[in-house]
Amino acid sequence: MPRDSKSPLIQKIARQAYATFRGFDASAVGTDQAFLDKQNELIELVTAVRAADLKIAPRQSQAGSKAELASPPVTYMHICETDAFSMGVFLLRSGASIPLHDHPGMNGVLKVLYGKVSVTCFDKLEGGRGARGEPPPTQSAAAARRSVGEYSEDSGPCLLTPLRHNLHQIDAVEGPAAFLDILAPPYDPDDGRDCHYYKVLQATGAGGPDGDPKERRDEEEEKEKEEVMWLLEIPQPEDFWCGGEPYRGPAVSV
Repeated sequence: MPRDSKSPLIQKIARQAYATFRGFDASAVGTDQAFLDKQNELIELVTAVRAADLKIAPRQSQAGSKAELASPPVTYMHICETDAFSMGVFLLRSGASIPLHDHPGMNGVLKVLYGKVSVTCFDKLEGGRGARGEPPPTQSAAAARRSVGEYSEDSGPCLLTPLRHNLHQIDAVEGPAAFLDILAPPYDPDDGRDCHYYKVLQATGAGGPDGDPKERRDEEEEKEKEEVMWLLEIPQPEDFWCGGEPYRGPAVSV
């Protein structure tokens, strides 16, 4: 697409997001080269964005103060929404967490603007059974593979697709944090895209054969990076709510 040096970076991101996800076909993810080329352009733009580009100043922790205890653990700045994508900023106070949830049939791009977040991602496994064929502990539980990564403002974006990293939990690490969030297409309960929450029931014992010492050592070293777990859908946790606040950065139109 033509380069526009005069537009604010967030405007360029919005235009590229629309170009990337307009008419998105979930069945073509990973195979449509035209889509991948557009997505790579979007990733390049998102990687460059910083809090100052959105006129957002990093916040200081006020841990334990009455004002912080009374405020929502997470707030959201809405930037824009089209039929192809939505974009905004999530701001997490120190110690806050966005509980494990999904984005059914959706793509996501998460870019930290300040602070640091830990993102625990899950991919549902086919067949509904554990790593060694165990049945679920309840009929409504699903097996999923877990991976964990940490992201800061110097990191590239965290990406999710309808099949990869679609379920995830986001935790602020070592203080407040904020991240730009692009979802494509947007949530729409009438079109089957509603948010569901989950809790982890137990690990299913992923890894190599029982009794293999080397495999067990490897598992211990990697257990925080990738495990197979049982997940159970639950109502929205009572201790989580998300407030709203105005976006005061450059105007965006698509």
